[in-house]
Amino acid sequence: MQGSEQTRMWGGRFEKGPAPEAEAFSRSLPTDIRLWRQDIQVSLAYARMLGIRGILSPQEANLLVEGLLEIADEIEKGLWQPDPGAEDIHTAIEGRLYEKVGALAGKLHTARSRNDQVATDTRLYLKQSVHTLASNLIGLVHTLIELARQHTETLMPGLTHQQHAQPVSLGHHLMAHAWALMRDLERLADSVLRVKVCPLGAGALAGTSFPIDRELLANELELDEPTPNSMDAVSDRDFVAEHLFIGALLMVHLSRMAQELILWSTPEYGFVELDDAYTTGSSLMPQKKNPDLAELIRGRSALAIGNLTAMLALLKGLPLTYNRDLQDDKTLLFATDDLVIPAVRLMKQMLETARWHPERMRQAVQGDFSTATELADYLVRKGMPFREAHHLVGQIVRDCLQQGKTLETLTLSDLKRHSPLFEEDALQVVQPEVSLRARISYGGTAPEAVQQQIELATHRLEYLHLLLSELLH
Repeated sequence: MQGSEQTRMWGGRFEKGPAPEAEAFSRSLPTDIRLWRQDIQVSLAYARMLGIRGILSPQEANLLVEGLLEIADEIEKGLWQPDPGAEDIHTAIEGRLYEKVGALAGKLHTARSRNDQVATDTRLYLKQSVHTLASNLIGLVHTLIELARQHTETLMPGLTHQQHAQPVSLGHHLMAHAWALMRDLERLADSVLRVKVCPLGAGALAGTSFPIDRELLANELELDEPTPNSMDAVSDRDFVAEHLFIGALLMVHLSRMAQELILWSTPEYGFVELDDAYTTGSSLMPQKKNPDLAELIRGRSALAIGNLTAMLALLKGLPLTYNRDLQDDKTLLFATDDLVIPAVRLMKQMLETARWHPERMRQAVQGDFSTATELADYLVRKGMPFREAHHLVGQIVRDCLQQGKTLETLTLSDLKRHSPLFEEDALQVVQPEVSLRARISYGGTAPEAVQQQIELATHRLEYLHLLLSELLH
């Protein structure tokens, strides 16, 4: 393997090499160089298997292993960098192995194709990526739970259609986000089962006539089992698409949180102030404090959605088995990971350092008619059908708006003009604190109900942490 062949694993059938522009267009080294650890890990397992199965002599296998370990050490220490002209990281490492052990390096590819090699590399990368993402996501959920624990009685408006609906607590609101993120954790855990299968040994598409041991390869790489169909092994990228979906949906959840932080930090809301470390100023207006990090998280959710869409479009027309289109799955995969993992970390840091303003949240609830449902429920408890009570309280709200009053300022005589069923205790049910404490149903916003879900979420998070640790180790 000399000259231009050092940058390619093929060429014997061709009378000339690819055109320079074609070669540059097809080169994937700038992207897949990130797989160098996984590529060497896969080759180490493969070399050992070839020796164990007698396809190579023990001495040959040992020389290959020693050479690969030296290359890993060189890359780690910055002593060697792949030739920029190499087609991909697999070719670059094999070329370096030739320099170390000579023609023996060519035996490493016995019964192996780049098709099964890169599919295995990608699965090993994704296994580590899931671990990193899950660890950071667990930290973010834990932060939400701890904040919720501090704010089970912090009143704020609960919204539907972006209009004040019913009083809730900040703790209840934050727990809604925590549960959404725990579903993302559950999806990550579930996806591991489809990541941890081993394509190595499938060859280009049809398997091999050599007596390889695919079970041994799977065990050596800490994957659950070999892929049962060699054609599916080299063409399957469902696991990449699934990871991109999980990442996109997670970014949607983060985007929703970011949007609320952006709104809540405006003077009109004043519910929260983000720390200086996660905001920026204006080049023109000296007074500005902009929630740029939250805005970037919101904006970059669009990129994650785009990567998922691109991946599905890339796959939709591919016949079996491997097609060069699949080279670009890693561009999309790495791009999403580079968005999602920092976004999770930054959201955690923004929440941990934010300064909340409970008094502004309480002011926003005062006089907003969000306890009207409590007044209707009061009448229902007195025997009035709910639809009749709903209509009657709607009339009360209309009268208040016309007279410049609020529910909290109504007198008993005001209420009795609408229905004799109202008694003195009706004046209490329209107070926001009373409304909050009344919502005691499972999953409700009453402080004790929120505390109950906090404990449930804490146990669920511990379970997911243990499950992911077991699946990934």
